[in-house]
Amino acid sequence: MITSNSNPQVKNIIQLVKKAKARNEQRLFVVEGVKMFAEAPKEWIRQVYVSESFETKKEHKELLAHVSCEVVSDSVFKTMSDTQTPQGILALLQQPSYGVEDLLNQPAHLLVLEDIQDPGNLGTMFRTGEGAGISGIIMSRGTVDVFNPKVVRSTMGSIFRVPFFVAEDLKGIIEELKRRDVKHYAAHLLGSCSYDEPDYTGATAFLIGNEGNGLSDDIASLADCRIRIPMAGQVESLNAAIAATLLMYEAARQRR
Repeated sequence: MITSNSNPQVKNIIQLVKKAKARNEQRLFVVEGVKMFAEAPKEWIRQVYVSESFETKKEHKELLAHVSCEVVSDSVFKTMSDTQTPQGILALLQQPSYGVEDLLNQPAHLLVLEDIQDPGNLGTMFRTGEGAGISGIIMSRGTVDVFNPKVVRSTMGSIFRVPFFVAEDLKGIIEELKRRDVKHYAAHLLGSCSYDEPDYTGATAFLIGNEGNGLSDDIASLADCRIRIPMAGQVESLNAAIAATLLMYEAARQRR
């Protein structure tokens, strides 16, 4: 049993929790909690850690059957955890790798994100995207790290099932998708039509911009159409994740 915070494994997990650089170098990320562990693809799992009190509970025996675990004292586990009240189970997972081709199930239904910064927003987009049946998410390099523990937690397991791609050149990827007849719709305050007017039954991508600044002019200019979400009262715009959800579910409604 690991009982010291100075244990090399403990130190490494803390680095993986806190630093995107460590996650990228090792191609690993951390998931916590019973639900996330139970849903994680078994082939992604590299190491499992459980707290001493977690291991001793009878109700966890089935979950841990056929799993090799490293047991950690409760106090050390708390230092490893990114949550206020750790559930007592944590796993290191191999980062998945997808190409753009993996996101183009016909007809494509994509979310294209430029510089989203809030981990909760990105995680929510994964979760609602799965619910709306999207084929994948494309993100700019300036978007918050998808393997940030707060993002992972916010996906509620959808990160295991929704393919995604981080684009070094977002403009180039959009241009490539356009050559493949994917129509791009930019959520924009200057949209020329309401979001529920276009036909999204063909290959479709929704462009969603940064929470504070929206889409850059460069990216917005690539859209086939700029769409707006009508606002009542004095509200100027919606939260990025909520706006994305409305658009994805309108496409899902049309496809039903």
